Amino acid sequence: MTIKTAVATDNPRYTIDDLQVLMSRLRDPQDGCPWDKTQSFTTIVPHTLEECYELADAIESGDMLHIKEELGDVLFQVIFYAQLGKEQAQFEFSDIVSQLTAKLIRRHPHVFPTGTLDSRAGQQQMVADDVKSTWEEIKATEREKKQQTSVLDDVPVALPAMTRAMKLQKRAARTGFDWPGLVPVVDKLQEEISEL
Repeated sequence: MTIKTAVATDNPRYTIDDLQVLMSRLRDPQDGCPWDKTQSFTTIVPHTLEECYELADAIESGDMLHIKEELGDVLFQVIFYAQLGKEQAQFEFSDIVSQLTAKLIRRHPHVFPTGTLDSRAGQQQMVADDVKSTWEEIKATEREKKQQTSVLDDVPVALPAMTRAMKLQKRAARTGFDWPGLVPVVDKLQEEISEL
């Protein structure tokens, strides 16, 4: 695999604020883009999925210029959804950023021990397995707060079948539903049938 590097150009340097202005212009009822003006959360989903797959493909190819381009396309999807949320007075881009930052601080107590962005853990080091275990405990608490009683409740139905099956299996394995062979599975099924 050959890795190409992303090189800066002489083009104007736009900001996230510029991108938000661009999006609001595309959706402007008077002189916006006819296609963009007709879109909704639902109609954009296929494009979001396609852009994520294109990003994954670019990452696999190792082409940094293409990765940068595809990251921009994925970011544009977020900006588009944020504009739709703003138009419906539901949320704005800054709300998305704030909620995401708060969630990541909460899920990384080993980095932000007091639960604030400026707190530091110092010399405390955790191994990756401990971090993953803590992460899962925090996510379980979050599921409880959302009144999601099953460890499978927040596994997206829209995932590709194999990806969803693997995610469901990993979740089930963490709760003891994982066996080394077929015989224990059949035994468990017979146990459940007997209980029924």
